[in-house]
Amino acid sequence: MSLLQTIRQVRGAWHTILFVAMVKLLCCAGCRLPEVRGDETPAARKVQQYQSANFLIHTDLAEEDAQELLERLENMLTLISRYWGAPSRKKIVCYIVDDTSNWPAGSLSPEALATVSNGGITNAAGVKRGRVTDMTAVVYASTKFGTPQHEAVHAYCYQAFGTTGPTWYAEGMAEMGNYWVEGDESVNCPDYVVEFLKSSPRPTLQQITDPDHRTGDGWKNYAWRWALCHFLSHNPNYAERFRVLGVSLLSNRGGTIERAWPSQMDELEFEFQFFLDHLETGLEAKRCRWDWKARFREASSKAVRCKVDAARGWQPSLIKGTEGQKLRLTAEGQWTTDVNEPPFSGRGSPVTGKGRILGCVKNEKGLSDEFVIIPDRSFSLPAEGDLYLRCEDEWTSLNDNDGELAISVSAEIAE
Repeated sequence: MSLLQTIRQVRGAWHTILFVAMVKLLCCAGCRLPEVRGDETPAARKVQQYQSANFLIHTDLAEEDAQELLERLENMLTLISRYWGAPSRKKIVCYIVDDTSNWPAGSLSPEALATVSNGGITNAAGVKRGRVTDMTAVVYASTKFGTPQHEAVHAYCYQAFGTTGPTWYAEGMAEMGNYWVEGDESVNCPDYVVEFLKSSPRPTLQQITDPDHRTGDGWKNYAWRWALCHFLSHNPNYAERFRVLGVSLLSNRGGTIERAWPSQMDELEFEFQFFLDHLETGLEAKRCRWDWKARFREASSKAVRCKVDAARGWQPSLIKGTEGQKLRLTAEGQWTTDVNEPPFSGRGSPVTGKGRILGCVKNEKGLSDEFVIIPDRSFSLPAEGDLYLRCEDEWTSLNDNDGELAISVSAEIAE
């Protein structure tokens, strides 16, 4: 929702740049789903003013709700300013509209009035000389769908950096700011977003990050941008470089996904698709991380050793084989998947129930179906390729698992 409408460049004797930008960050009905309301009509409320350390809001919300919103905005601002490494330069002024009939005639511009029923608009104007930014952003937002938090991310970016970056990054990160919870890296977007992402044809990374996209092009495009930004922000394989890329985009130094990971695009695409395959509320992107530096060796009678963490997703066994090849696995140590369940031990463990050892084979065609591996018993590879292992548990429940197994895998030699 960051459409830069007016840019004026004035070249002076000192080669400074003065620009005035009116930014329309539009969340129209096509960008947000309609909210279902009950039959009760709220009593008319006066527009009041409330403020906190970093926000000044004008709103027709009840005082208790207004104070709660301020707290959420402050918490969000703490998280995003810490992430981008830039403090908020000045208060962010917001007009938060719950019911337009509560607002006196003329108190909202026709443009704002037309958008705040289901979304929001942010106007920003200011001066930038070199790296020095002095901009002021004003938010007009509906109380629906987390719009105040979303718009406040845009306002913060304008006041801190003078820009919000390209559309895919601006909208993806604004949606992240809306959903971020301190200390919780899991997926917590609305259920309708998860269902859409799981059931819809998937665009490519190039399509999601198309530089020709413009704000206000629909909530479905916003959902894909959020998914990509969330994945890149929380997967340890990409998180730090993505943060650096974001700062570059916000500093007008440019950059693209392809330039950030010139030799890793296939890996990134694979992991992003894997993340989407397992997308559910509560999923942590770091559980979908793959170890691309692992080196596999052909299965032989000599055992290959590795460690498998109960709280991670697929991990390399460091051994590869052919379809139908018989292998044998031994395990030492124990792990737990639930405090109410007995720990799984590599020795003498039951062959049913959660917490068993799972395997899958990865090759150029993708992943095989997962299968159960019982320690000290032979098993056959379902396909040719690299063997990966993990603890049997739901992907959204891996975060509370504990322990690891020291595992040895070798080829079974026929007598």
